[in-house]
Amino acid sequence: MHNKVVAILETRTGKHMVEMITRRGGVPLWAPALEEVPDINPQELKTLINDWHEQPFKVVIFQTGVGTRMLFDTTDKLDLTGELIELLTRAFVVVRGPKPMGELNSRGVKIDIRAKSPFTTETVTEGISQIPLQGQRVLVQRYGAANVGLTEILAARGARIVELATYRWALPQDVKPLQQLLAALANSSVDAVVFTSAVQLQNLFNVAELLGCDRSLADQLNQVVIASIGPVCSKALMARGIRTTLEASPPKLGPLLDALERGLSA
Repeated sequence: MHNKVVAILETRTGKHMVEMITRRGGVPLWAPALEEVPDINPQELKTLINDWHEQPFKVVIFQTGVGTRMLFDTTDKLDLTGELIELLTRAFVVVRGPKPMGELNSRGVKIDIRAKSPFTTETVTEGISQIPLQGQRVLVQRYGAANVGLTEILAARGARIVELATYRWALPQDVKPLQQLLAALANSSVDAVVFTSAVQLQNLFNVAELLGCDRSLADQLNQVVIASIGPVCSKALMARGIRTTLEASPPKLGPLLDALERGLSA
């Protein structure tokens, strides 16, 4: 990575990525592309837990670590955490990846099904393929937006789906770093861009559209090394006409930066 300019769009672990890239000899350009805004309605959560006793959930799916943590932070404030954990013992608890698994383990929640790597919607649905869902209630912890693919698959199997909002994605209040990244891409002064979620790409295009430079953005990105955290992110890039240079395997930060370092060296 020696003196290579690497753009980082990650928000939550962005500072850590800056340090890792700097240690590897790269020059980080940090442009946080999203903000995770809490979106839990405490009264609706109380009602959901009260109704759970009479209308039990067959399956509960936890999709993200931050959303799982926000859920339990809210039940802590409502003094409902013990009740929630007891209700979860009666359902099949499914986790999409290691982050929600870590949050549930810290709370002592039993986990029945762990989706296989690369932790996609497809591996989640594969994990619960043997559970009869016709007429059964399924609770889905939402991430920053609705997982339409997951709900469509569950509905096709006859499930009665309830989505629990925990947070939503928004543009950062300060979009100047994103504007600076767009200017750097236009000036061909970026060597690589690291995408760790599909919504980062969407927000980058949203800011580009506001500046009137969205039509040239895909071409500019195709001139640099594009590092993707996994297949969901790569699919979003492909939909925008952007080729993925490398994809992490497994979809974790360490393997992603290892692959990026090899790619930039080559």
